[in-house]
Amino acid sequence: MPSPAPTPPQNAVASQAAQSAAQPQRQSSSLVILDPAHGGTDLGARGASGIRESDLNLYFAAQVKIALEQNGFTVIQTRQGNENPSFDDRSAMANAQRGAVFVSLHVGSTGLPGTARVYVMSDLPSAPETNGLIPWDRAQAPFLPLSRRLGDMVQGFLAQRFKGSPLNAQAAAVRQLRTTAAPAIAVEIASVAVEDRNVLDRMAPGIADAIARGCSGFRPLYVVAAVNPGDRP
Repeated sequence: MPSPAPTPPQNAVASQAAQSAAQPQRQSSSLVILDPAHGGTDLGARGASGIRESDLNLYFAAQVKIALEQNGFTVIQTRQGNENPSFDDRSAMANAQRGAVFVSLHVGSTGLPGTARVYVMSDLPSAPETNGLIPWDRAQAPFLPLSRRLGDMVQGFLAQRFKGSPLNAQAAAVRQLRTTAAPAIAVEIASVAVEDRNVLDRMAPGIADAIARGCSGFRPLYVVAAVNPGDRP
């Protein structure tokens, strides 16, 4: 499940790559940074039947990657196996690119089984630049409107596929999103509390399709925002 955002470090500033948060993107959003959350010693949420979120996130990521590539996206995963990159390492993979979107995958510890929720970062106050650099812990702030558009699109497709899912994305303090200088969402599938993992595995095609369709619908909006920054939602 998404981890809450801790108190940001003092005087932290973004790397040069993260300066793109303050600049118009010049490429279409044909690149997706796909983040299977947790990994390594961080197992994430665990169910009584032995289901581990970190394993499920990799399984869902494999399905989502296929669906995105079939829709013309290039996909970079933040982890390929049972490693656990830091939050900042995951963000840096998106911040080093122009025109990327960031999708973090989670499986919740609670929630109505067979549903899925999209989270976007809750409001972040804008912070002044320091020597032309954007504070690392505020990298998401300029992208919040675009993240909400992407989140609502993906959530709309999820709601069509999975009864009981919300109609719109929800705001939360998701640590993976805070430091990401790109449109960024977290998708949380419910839940590890099911007794039979097959219940979750059967959701994978629908989850993958909803994310791919949402990203495809969002792509032209991102292109417009890149060309005309004043038209950003």
